[in-house]
Amino acid sequence: MAGSSNRDPSPFGGPEDDDSTIISTRGMEAFGRKVTTTAGHLMAPMVDPTSSTHYQNAMSDLHKQLRRPNLQRSVFSFAKTSPTDLVRSTLSTSEIQYRALTYLPDELLKNIPENENVYSLFQGFQATLPESSPESKRHRRRVSRGRKLLEEDKSEPDSNLPIHKLKKEKHTLNHQLEMMSIRKNMASSEIREIDNKISNLNNTRRIVLDRLAGLEQEEALLEHDSWLEEAQELFDDAAALKAEVDVELEKTDDHAMDASFMSESIYEKLPSPGSTPTKSKRHKTIRRKSMPILHEHFEPGSTIREIRAHNDMITALDFDVPFGTMVTSALDDSVRVWDLSAGRCMGLLEGHTASVRTLQVEDNIVATGSMDATIRLWDLSKAHYEPPDNRINKGGDEEDPLAFGDVEEELFDPPVGTMRDCPVFTLEAHVDEVTALHFKGDTLISGSADKTLRQWDLETGRCVQTLDVMWAAAQASATMGSSEGTWRQTGKVADASADFVGAVQVFDAALACGTADGMVRLWDLRSGQVHRSLVGHTGPVTCLQFDDVHLVTGSLDRSIRIWDLRTGAIHDAYAYDAPITSMMFDTRRIVSAAGEDVAKVYDKTDGRHWDCGAGVTAAEEGKTPAIVDKVRIKDGYLVEGYRDGVVGIWTC
Repeated sequence: MAGSSNRDPSPFGGPEDDDSTIISTRGMEAFGRKVTTTAGHLMAPMVDPTSSTHYQNAMSDLHKQLRRPNLQRSVFSFAKTSPTDLVRSTLSTSEIQYRALTYLPDELLKNIPENENVYSLFQGFQATLPESSPESKRHRRRVSRGRKLLEEDKSEPDSNLPIHKLKKEKHTLNHQLEMMSIRKNMASSEIREIDNKISNLNNTRRIVLDRLAGLEQEEALLEHDSWLEEAQELFDDAAALKAEVDVELEKTDDHAMDASFMSESIYEKLPSPGSTPTKSKRHKTIRRKSMPILHEHFEPGSTIREIRAHNDMITALDFDVPFGTMVTSALDDSVRVWDLSAGRCMGLLEGHTASVRTLQVEDNIVATGSMDATIRLWDLSKAHYEPPDNRINKGGDEEDPLAFGDVEEELFDPPVGTMRDCPVFTLEAHVDEVTALHFKGDTLISGSADKTLRQWDLETGRCVQTLDVMWAAAQASATMGSSEGTWRQTGKVADASADFVGAVQVFDAALACGTADGMVRLWDLRSGQVHRSLVGHTGPVTCLQFDDVHLVTGSLDRSIRIWDLRTGAIHDAYAYDAPITSMMFDTRRIVSAAGEDVAKVYDKTDGRHWDCGAGVTAAEEGKTPAIVDKVRIKDGYLVEGYRDGVVGIWTC
């Protein structure tokens, strides 16, 4: 070993010292194997001469080498060698692995959490080992084996072998029960750890939601300021253009200009010198540049806000985007504009002489249809309204932007004069109250109790077409009598308490109309004819909406029907306990008002029906909320209009 003529190089990566001062790696491994044997082997009689002298020779050689100073310094440097240096050295693989695994920095040994588990880590590993066979097979084998052993014990009363086997089985069962207890404890520990993680994640989520609310608040303020800047730029451009035209008019002779510069029709449209330009009839639309998403991060059915909007029943409501602008009307003959982010009334739309029965909000344009037989258009981008600082404030608490659920009671005094520049024009042609309207682009369709539908051009504000519903019904009856049942009537008489035209929707040249006789008629505006009639409802149709594939209708016959526009057949239908007064759907949900204190929600994705509204927790809170009459939903943001004038806003 030490006296061998063939020695390994230095295990420490340095130059070789004197041969007598170096312990070979092979000798150290041999000594390691010897000292790790059992004490009985070391103390046993030395029968083999080779094995008897190996230990003594190794110890004597080690003592001789340890007396040398160079070896002592080498051993001391070896104790401080890092794992990287060990890998680079010529030590054996086993020694390198041992040193690498046993090296732990002081940082890892600090702040070690206390382990509340009563079982050791080894017991946990032992409990996770897979069993040799399924549990059911082991159970059946144990039962059969136990019965067999009992039978053998009865036949051979003097034999102790079956009792020994039973004890072994008992020990095995006890061991398995112990392993089961360990597994249960491990599962409980994991559940507690997951609960702690969930609690920490909820706290983190709350912080991020506060940050998101603040970002949306800053975004809304910045967007409002950008609109003001854009309007100011447009005003400056118009003023500069007018000044240029005035200069050109002063330099040019009137007769020469009339003959050679431009035609008389174009000339008449130019503002005369010194006069003020007239307002354009065409409405101006400024689209929002951002979309609030705060409501998407709350559980469905969570209340955002409740607003005391009116002191009488809500007759119509609509809003443009979540946390945007909402317009409501009621039987108190008022039409109010609301800032949904702040929960404040922006002003009143004044001009109708009776209650507004229907309205629509699209971008900044609002159309209202009233019992005074008129339709008015409003441009909300001209409102003189300054948003408050707490744009995303819920419930009036300026310190908590996420304080949902409070009812605003002090909102009946809106700012005066904020909507004075909003009126665009008034549409007058109907001779009875307007009960339904819808506009898309520059086309508006209105339905009235005078049993007509009218098509309006929003560029000029004129009625371009009148559709007589009774004439269409008479034509359908005549066609039915001559084509052997191609058309068939419902056999129902129009309900006197229901609106004759309950709902309309227009897109390009396609028009859908639901009337009091339960019929849903699809019109072609290019020809003014009914393209198809959908028969199925047994009561007046109160609401409808279509997309590129389906048309959804709600009726006072207490049902909602989904029609396939490609075939005209009923795709699906849902029955309720009360008449349907309002309905709307988005990409995922169909929401309806069915004479209850909650809105009925149908999730088209998973086919689930559930309720959303104040009536869900009314019994627990001791409240008696009013009946929901109107609902509107966009991107999971649900607005409910109650019969007592309250407007509820929910996540859906």
